[in-house]
Amino acid sequence: MKIYILLSLITLSAASEYILLEKFIHPTKYYMLPYQSLPLEFSWANVNGTSFITRTLNQHIPQYCGSCWAHGAISALADRIKIARNAKGPDIGLSIQYVLNCGKKIAGSCYGGSHHGAYEFIKQSGLIPYESCQPYIACSSDSNEGFCKDVKYLTTCQAENICRACSTFTANNGKCVGISSFPNASISNYGSVRGEKNMKIEILNRGPIACGINASPVLNYKGGIFSDSSASKEIDHIVSIIGWGYEKETDKQYWIVRNSWGEYWGELGYIKVQTGNVLGLEDDCAWATPDSWTEYNKPCYEDGSNC
Repeated sequence: MKIYILLSLITLSAASEYILLEKFIHPTKYYMLPYQSLPLEFSWANVNGTSFITRTLNQHIPQYCGSCWAHGAISALADRIKIARNAKGPDIGLSIQYVLNCGKKIAGSCYGGSHHGAYEFIKQSGLIPYESCQPYIACSSDSNEGFCKDVKYLTTCQAENICRACSTFTANNGKCVGISSFPNASISNYGSVRGEKNMKIEILNRGPIACGINASPVLNYKGGIFSDSSASKEIDHIVSIIGWGYEKETDKQYWIVRNSWGEYWGELGYIKVQTGNVLGLEDDCAWATPDSWTEYNKPCYEDGSNC
């Protein structure tokens, strides 16, 4: 085990602990950098001009659903798949609705859940379908919001609610069936991480993570760095962290946080939260490592009859 020695015991500013980004060389996945070698700022949204981040989502449409735990966890996993693919090819979206349909006992529902549980469920089930198999409808079997009470048949864990194909209009004798051969992804392992140093090392080396946060003080966030250290750290929401930044004028470091409330909220769906466990953001984070994903599928007929 290597022991890293601090070159200086005096910290003049937040910037003094880090090497400059232009002098930073991104490590391979097999090399974990010591804290003092981390860059002052880093974002998976811009690594030498390339974005490894997937799109921002909205958990609250078509109706309200408390599935932040699934959105935070699965968005981070989708990012890590994009990182593993070196941002080549179309982005892979993963089915959050599948986790709501089949993972209630382990992961959660529209009434709350666990980002750790989301990864545990995906690991136990062995896969998560691509989003086109089962698009998000913001319903779980226990939800009566909006049209959810009328579509209970869409939220049970059966074949057609894992990956579905519909042949044509019912007036023309069409029907919807479950598909048994479909594009999917899997994870090799998952775990938890907490604390600024450990979180930065995990994010830098392997990708975004899902973290708990007290969202109540930022419901009406309008931009800038949220830095109220007196705010409660009681977690009531899950987000994903894609990196961290530094504001020279205030000498503040901040987490770059992607929310799941749509791009009309915050800074195009993002919020900056000062490091130092503001809002409890450094208390409860989860990560998952991608194992496999479908690059070449078995071509199914439009009606799914051969799959």
